[in-house]
Parts: sequence; C-alpha cells; structure tokens
Amino acid sequence: MQEPTRRVLMKGNEAIGEAAIRAGCRFYFGYPITPQNELLEYMASHLPAAGGVFLQSESELAGISMLYGAAAAGKRAMVSSSSPGISLMQEGISYLASAELPALIVNISRGGPGLGRIAPAQSDYLQATKGGGHGDYNILVLAPASVQEMADLTVLAFELADAYRVPAMVLGDGIVGQMMEPVALPPPVTELPPKPWAATGCEGRPRNLILSAPYTDAELVELNRRLQRKYAAIRAREQRAECVLMDDAELGIVAFGIAARLALAAADNLRERGYRVGVIRPVTLWPFPETAFRAYPAVRAYLTVEMNEGQMVQDVRLAVNGAVPVHFLGQGGGYVPPVDAIEEQALAILEGGLAR
Repeated sequence: MQEPTRRVLMKGNEAIGEAAIRAGCRFYFGYPITPQNELLEYMASHLPAAGGVFLQSESELAGISMLYGAAAAGKRAMVSSSSPGISLMQEGISYLASAELPALIVNISRGGPGLGRIAPAQSDYLQATKGGGHGDYNILVLAPASVQEMADLTVLAFELADAYRVPAMVLGDGIVGQMMEPVALPPPVTELPPKPWAATGCEGRPRNLILSAPYTDAELVELNRRLQRKYAAIRAREQRAECVLMDDAELGIVAFGIAARLALAAADNLRERGYRVGVIRPVTLWPFPETAFRAYPAVRAYLTVEMNEGQMVQDVRLAVNGAVPVHFLGQGGGYVPPVDAIEEQALAILEGGLAR
C-alpha cells in the first residue's frame, strides 16, 4: 500500500521559500516590504542552513543587480518584493532579459498606484506581462492560485528559466501569500542543468562574456531577432491554463490567482441553479494561454474577473478576436470581488441574452 503524501501547513510565502531551496536556489536577495516579508524571513532562517547565501540588499535596485551577478555566474538565484519594489527593479529585469539570464523574481502584489496600500491586488499584470522596463522583451509569468501552486510554480519557474535562458516571475498577491494551506513539498533537486555559457572562470576553456548591451547596432538588432525567435518558441510550447466546467459552458469566467477561486465558487453556485458556466484560469500569464479559448466554440460570452481596473481583459479580448463578447468585473485599490457579485454579473450577462 502506497503511503499518503505528507503535507505541511504553510503560508504561501513560506511555501515559495522552501520550494526554491529544494529547487536548488542558493542565492536570495531582497528588501523588506509587505505583504511578502514572510518569504524574506523564511529565506533568512533556512537558506544558510542549506549552504546558501541570504543577503538583505540595501534597496530593490541593489537586489536586482545582485541577482544579475549571481545568475551570470550560473547559479539558481532569486529576488522577491511587492509591487512598488518591483517597479524599482524594472531596469534590472530588462537587463536580465537582454543578457538572457535565467533568474526568479517573486512579486506578491499589493494595491496601487504609487505606494498604494498593503491590501491584495492584481494590478501588476500589465507591468509583468508587457515588459515594465525598456525595450522589446518578455519574461515568463506564472500565477499561483493556492499555496500548493506557490510551491509547484516556483520549481517550474526555475526549470523554465533555465531551459530558455529567460527571467521568470511568480506573480502572487497578498491573499495567496499570507493564507495557510496544506502543501506537499517537492522533492529536493539532486542535479541542476549544466550552464556552459556562465561566467565561472575560463581556465581551460574560451572565456564567456555576459553582455546586456551588444557593441554595435547590428549586434543589437540580431539580439532582438534572436530573442523574438525564443519568445515565439515559448508561446508555442509553454501556454498553461486550468479549464473547469468548460465543455458545455455558454459563459466562461476568466480569472487568475486568488480571483479564480472566487470565480470557481460562483460557477459552482450557478451550475446548481442550472446555468452552464465554466472557468478558464490562466496559469501562465505570459505566455498568455490563448489556445485555451479556441477549444470551446460553444461559449457565447466571457466574463473576466480581476482585482484591478481591467488589465488581463485586454489579452482575453485579443485571444477571442471578436468572436464573442468579453465583459469585465473588477476594481483596483485592494478590492476583492465577492462571490455573489460575480454571480450577479454572470446572471446579468446570461439573462441579457449574452450580449455585449
């Protein structure tokens, strides 16, 4: 008889930290900011015992630069912060993308704009998925909806970052970061992929040179072309979404992260009342899982539910490409949509003939 998987009660932020250590991360840089401080505290307590280096940087600008250095040396490394801190890191994230350095950035987002407040929000979607820094680049963006996924997607983020030599972000929010749930932790990684490109000392081999800015205009053009080929491959291979109750759905609710759990509760309630409602939960925000929307031609309208003023809804409309109406329910500044509000909006669409 197979033994049951052992699960541990942890906060989401703590699950990220433990999963990162088990995934082979040995360098962490960060600066305190709510609501992600439990992650920083967990790494301070546990990473040195695993033979790693914890360093509280003097600022977010310093932290992202330290991450660049560790990644350039071929190490699995990460930085974490919350929304205003991630804003300060945007130039460094652009440099990481330009230098094709795999690294993990964790954003446990809060309400904005500006300093905002510590209430949970999803208003960093555009910053994360559209490249908040300068230039033409993308980073992988994964959106956990549970403490279990905080762990699982942290491991996946490291794996995908290494596989494609791109930075990756785990984009959570203050609820999923702070809440506690049982989590089955991943087994420790015993072998990391080789990184022959890394700057590790060149005795016995040609030197490696990590560049964020090529020397000539022609080289920069070629870098951009190479990056776009890589991003096209990622779009083709790495789209991920969870589709629930969608096979016969007339109305599809689209939500990510903690908002998706509220959307699923609303869909369950509406199903009990005889309405054909399903949920598409994007797990990868970049690449956006546009192919998921092509699998359900019976859907007559979508409702996008977000904890912001309407950011992912733009990608949903692009994915649908005008085939059906796309409605929006959301609010910025720390608003968490209640289940009954989602049901009310869904009923208005359903009973209004699924019109725009």
